[in-house]
Amino acid sequence: MKASYIPLIAAAAMLASCKPTIKGVTPSSGEANFSYYVAIGNSLTAGYADGSLYRSGQENSYPAMLGKQFMTVGGGEFRQPLLPGNAGWPAPKRVLGYTTSCDGVTGLGVKLYAGASDTSGSSTSISGQGPFNNLGIPGIRCVDYTVPGYAAIAQSLAGVGYAARMYPHPATDRPIDIAAASNPTFFTMWLGSNDVLGYATNGGEGSGTGGAMPTDISTTAAFEASYNAVVDAMTLKGAKGVLINIPDVTTIPYFTTIPGRGLVLSTPTQVAALNAAYAPLGITFTLGANAFIIQDPAAPGGLRQIKNNEYLLLTLPQDSLKCGGWGSVKPIPKKYVLDETEVGYVRSATNTFNEIIRAAAIRKGLGYVDAHSYLGTLQSGIRFNGVTLTPTFVSGGAFSLDGVHLTPKGYALMANEIIRVINSTYKSSVPQVDINNYNGVLFP
Repeated sequence: MKASYIPLIAAAAMLASCKPTIKGVTPSSGEANFSYYVAIGNSLTAGYADGSLYRSGQENSYPAMLGKQFMTVGGGEFRQPLLPGNAGWPAPKRVLGYTTSCDGVTGLGVKLYAGASDTSGSSTSISGQGPFNNLGIPGIRCVDYTVPGYAAIAQSLAGVGYAARMYPHPATDRPIDIAAASNPTFFTMWLGSNDVLGYATNGGEGSGTGGAMPTDISTTAAFEASYNAVVDAMTLKGAKGVLINIPDVTTIPYFTTIPGRGLVLSTPTQVAALNAAYAPLGITFTLGANAFIIQDPAAPGGLRQIKNNEYLLLTLPQDSLKCGGWGSVKPIPKKYVLDETEVGYVRSATNTFNEIIRAAAIRKGLGYVDAHSYLGTLQSGIRFNGVTLTPTFVSGGAFSLDGVHLTPKGYALMANEIIRVINSTYKSSVPQVDINNYNGVLFP
């Protein structure tokens, strides 16, 4: 895609940073007890990035950053179920490198890591090395937390044993029981994104209103029951903590990188040919940028132009756009499109789930991190010590190469927002993270 090829001059500029100017603070735990901190969540909590899980990503997860800062106010050791290497597991991670597209143009683009594998032993259970402070499980939904044998079920469905590496009894353990058994004095809980994200990233696969498909949006009743059960379990013995809500997934690079009006016609001949082909459907084209043609079973002829409030997925094959006629002489398949009805389902569910999360925080007197609003401010850029981060794919620095998960810099942003809420809620003064100590997207 065009956005995947970044000029080297721009790359060099991105690598420049300003000298940190963090102000000193007097660390204090305030009304909180950070002696045993536990992080509950999904891939965002685990440190997942670049389309995979790997050791340095885990080491630069936001819970690991928080654990380090908590040590200044009485926090203890923070232990994670670290993978043996950095190649990516179960699939290779994405990296920037030079690629040649179907039209013969070579440039800097996204490809899979092709270096030496260091993943041997990744699927081996290490539950005996626990307990772990980071209980983030890539792929887990909120509604999965009360399912007995979740680890074994997930492994059989997806072939990935993230939870099976950590849970002592994968065939019977419930995630909620593993979390409760950790007995934290303080916890963070960023849970619920996957209850809408799977539906969205699969192009609206499912009913959008809580069907049986694993990728469908969770039902409100199931989400509320599971979420409140986990919060109750974590606070049963008096632990304090913060709850983090669900971001607007339609603002992430996975959905915003490929523009809907990306069909650029540069000659009158191209315009005339497409106008003649689509005249029976009343679709017209002009010189310059035009909306792509997409599949829509409900439209005349089963196709139409994409609307401004609809999104193309980052997984859309770029060579098919460039050389295969997709979006012009051929409609883009529906599975690569999130249409306006599907967007409505995603946003409605996100708002409903976030209200459940906010209500739980109020009910239990916990901190509430509004990630939906905070990450929304990325659209205009978040500046820290001379460095501005945005959600722009590759060059923005906040999101990794899968367009969904954050870079270490992005996770550091979230760590600081969590710390801000902790300090405000519990009258503590946990020092913030120096974002400039962490990487954005790595260039070759």
